[in-house]
Amino acid sequence: MTKKFIATLLIGLGLLGLQGGAQANEGGAPWDKFPTYKMEDMAALQNGAKLFVNYCLNCHQASFMRYNRLHDIGLTDQQIKDNMLFSGGKVGDLMRTTLDPKQAKEWFGAVPPDLSVIARSRSGERGSGADYLYTYLRTFYRDETKATGWNNVAFPSVAMPHVLWELQGVRVPKIEEIEDPHEHGLKTHVITGFDQVTPGKMTPRQFDDAVGDLVAYLQWMGEPAQSERFRLGVIVLLFLSVLTVFAWRLNAAYWKDVK
Repeated sequence: MTKKFIATLLIGLGLLGLQGGAQANEGGAPWDKFPTYKMEDMAALQNGAKLFVNYCLNCHQASFMRYNRLHDIGLTDQQIKDNMLFSGGKVGDLMRTTLDPKQAKEWFGAVPPDLSVIARSRSGERGSGADYLYTYLRTFYRDETKATGWNNVAFPSVAMPHVLWELQGVRVPKIEEIEDPHEHGLKTHVITGFDQVTPGKMTPRQFDDAVGDLVAYLQWMGEPAQSERFRLGVIVLLFLSVLTVFAWRLNAAYWKDVK
């Protein structure tokens, strides 16, 4: 019985490892670095929360986050009611969507995932979860062969449409044929950039900045107390350092006569 349990456990861990590896290596493009300074910028976090509510919360939900937790990024109850709550909910409600899961599965092929901890769950060998999201949200392109009409460099054949296309505009990929590094004589196609077909409401720089705000909010939402935890950690380490010096000198004073 014990051997059977251990074997089952090892198989399960192996499958989890394979799944995690598949997620970490999803797509062929390197992950761009998320601008981490935005995590300390309240204006960026507030704008990210606004983008999240307007563009993400229609299909996805954040069922582990309450609207009133936005107090931590400087929003008042009135600001939350005016800019975040559009369905007559309460400030203490969870960030849930009204989208029916059955309908979502019919439309998209799968129920859109909960985004409460998406930034923490997507980290891998290529970078942090924030790096992945920052790359993913900026690398959509038009692909008429897909059901949604869109594809993505970081997540090929993704079922999600490009919800931010009005801000970014419509782009098509620049494809280059190169030698396959793993098999001699075989050619492979890689995306080296994009051509802008129609402009968006934002310039490329403005769009990248807005996506940075959105990802900063998603990262913050995964652990709202992260910044406070870091600050407390520094204080505790400083306190322990000072305490260590006092303990060392006190120990020397106690043992000087014995020696």
